[in-house]
Amino acid sequence: MPDIISGHWTSIFNSMAELPALVVIMVWPVIPLFWIPVHGLPKVFKKLGLLSYIVPAVLWLPLAFIIYSNRMVILSGRVGLPGGVIAAGSIIFILGAGLQVWTARLLTMKGIMGMPEVSAAVEGRFVTSGPFAVVRHPTYLSHTLMFLGIFLMTGFHALGYLTLLDLLLVALIIIPLEDRELSGRFGPAYDEYRKRVPAFFPFKRPGRNR
Repeated sequence: MPDIISGHWTSIFNSMAELPALVVIMVWPVIPLFWIPVHGLPKVFKKLGLLSYIVPAVLWLPLAFIIYSNRMVILSGRVGLPGGVIAAGSIIFILGAGLQVWTARLLTMKGIMGMPEVSAAVEGRFVTSGPFAVVRHPTYLSHTLMFLGIFLMTGFHALGYLTLLDLLLVALIIIPLEDRELSGRFGPAYDEYRKRVPAFFPFKRPGRNR
């Protein structure tokens, strides 16, 4: 009987862990599908306006369907992590979520959704206070922390790979493109800010993030 009860609770825990892992993996492609083209071709998407949101949606839907259809394979690899690591993952996730909320309050929802980048009617805010005084792109740092936290909480290999991929794409592609776009939008003020504040890693010297 104890083995049956233990197996029952293990099954429930696994099911509860699979849902957030699957949601993260399904939703993540929206980040590169939207931010890379929008920052890479700002003039094109400025002309498209709010229609810019259709482009990533059309590309994302089939990807989400493929991920969902292959969820058993994607979530097949998993490592058992000790309770201390799971607890640390919970703390990291909460910190990332808190940072995301803080950033959203400063930028407003329109700013978080990228509306200043695609609509001339929406004026972007140049924020240098709060988390923006520590890193230039706290939004990207926040979702990387959340991905890492969920990985440590659930142990799915796919989430670990996704966290690493997200970090590389953000640091090597998205942030340089966004810095270029923000420099064009805010001019010398942003260039000076860029010299003082690191891009993504709080303890990295700004000069190495350029």
